[in-house]
Amino acid sequence: NGPTGTGKEVLARTIHNNSARAAKPFIAINCAALPETMLEALLFGHQKGAFTGASSGGEGFFRAADGGTILLDEIAEMPVQLQAKLLRVLQEREVVPIGASVPQRIDVRVIACANRDLQDEVAAGRFRSDLYYRLAVFPLTTKRLAERRQDIPALAATMILRHAGNRCTIPWPTAEAIDALGRHDWPGNVRELENVIQRALLFAAGDTIDAGHIVFDRAVTPAPIMRPTADSGTVANDTETLGNIVQMSEFAAIRETLRACGGSRIETARRLGISERTLRYRLAKAREQGEDITRTVSA
Repeated sequence: NGPTGTGKEVLARTIHNNSARAAKPFIAINCAALPETMLEALLFGHQKGAFTGASSGGEGFFRAADGGTILLDEIAEMPVQLQAKLLRVLQEREVVPIGASVPQRIDVRVIACANRDLQDEVAAGRFRSDLYYRLAVFPLTTKRLAERRQDIPALAATMILRHAGNRCTIPWPTAEAIDALGRHDWPGNVRELENVIQRALLFAAGDTIDAGHIVFDRAVTPAPIMRPTADSGTVANDTETLGNIVQMSEFAAIRETLRACGGSRIETARRLGISERTLRYRLAKAREQGEDITRTVSA
């Protein structure tokens, strides 16, 4: 487990590359980015004609990763019904493609990631306890970048070397630039650091990256304080921005629609006129802002 942008996939790749499976495939799957209706076929495969539009068979990610490693990122977003099928795959080490009757053996290391506490999800009934204990053989936790500031200089150096391209002289950060990086609170974690380094490389024309080249997207501000008005309504304080107002309204619309649909994301996305992928992105964005809409609706 660990917050978004803390390098969970990098850690998973490192485990794979330093194991006996290194020569075999490494396949990373984001469960939140795949259509819920197609997730089973994408994971376990399907036969030709198994469902409408299945003009040819598909082996699925598990069979494609045979002998290697499969990373199931954002596993907390997996529907409960599919969790039962995943549990069977892990227990029996075999998959049954949609439309098939004969199971097929697989040999795959499974690494699962989540940006929410899975024990809390189990307690709330959103994640199967038997699947959790099947997965939690060797749990690891990645920390927020703000909790490991000592890693920032080394991470920045790695990213500079990665993104400097074919420049004759690689610009190096000054002590002031490193200090500026160390003082930031990094809400976007390592992913945000990489963006800041890429931006600094664009600004730095010489052989050094100065503090002035370190530009952050925005400072983290506290949630707006609402004050009452004469008509008993509420308005945001003077520091409220249009972007925040739009985002708050968007989250409220998703929350109410999800509640009206009994928690069904497919129906919620249909009513809102957006794709399931967009809905999952918005839900993840809300969690980053400190609001777990799914948990609020099910409470």
